[in-house]
Amino acid sequence: MILSDADILRRLEDGDLVVEPLDDPDIQIQPASVDLRLGREFLEFQHANIPCIHPDAEAEVDEYVELTEVEEDGEYILHPGDFVLGTTHERVGIPHDLIAHVEGRSSLGRLAIVVHATAGLCDPGFSGKITLELSNLGTAPVALTPGMRISQLTFTELKTPADRPYGVKRGSKYQDQSGPQASKIQGDREFGGDQ
Repeated sequence: MILSDADILRRLEDGDLVVEPLDDPDIQIQPASVDLRLGREFLEFQHANIPCIHPDAEAEVDEYVELTEVEEDGEYILHPGDFVLGTTHERVGIPHDLIAHVEGRSSLGRLAIVVHATAGLCDPGFSGKITLELSNLGTAPVALTPGMRISQLTFTELKTPADRPYGVKRGSKYQDQSGPQASKIQGDREFGGDQ
């Protein structure tokens, strides 16, 4: 079952679902979703003098990204073909009986802005700001302003709560992130890690 606005408000009031700060519920809570705003931090991939990034390499992907923080009244220009990692302004906390789906807003989609490449799911138990995989598929640069509504979350109720929710107890790599996070794939079991 997908949660409606009434369901979302009830869960927020009960405190088991967290979206904070939720400064303008009348605007941000849609009929079946919550709009999230763009944060001020972006991880930009640098053109490195390497043939490719190997997920199993000892060097971390962090070495190939640079953090850019936009002034509160500034803007980030996303050029055609660019890919950057951004973050939501809001921190979310997903209870053990919900999944949150990260989606783009149609108004930005019509400007060719995509908010996720593949990571469009927040597992039960996830807590933190959401890293956005921002791409410009169009032919013109687009200005992104911190604080603008950039994405939306829809919530699906599970038949039963997750037995092993996302989080510290299972060693989840991105739990409690406070800004955009580069890939931590080298920690995956298939690459010699313990995840």
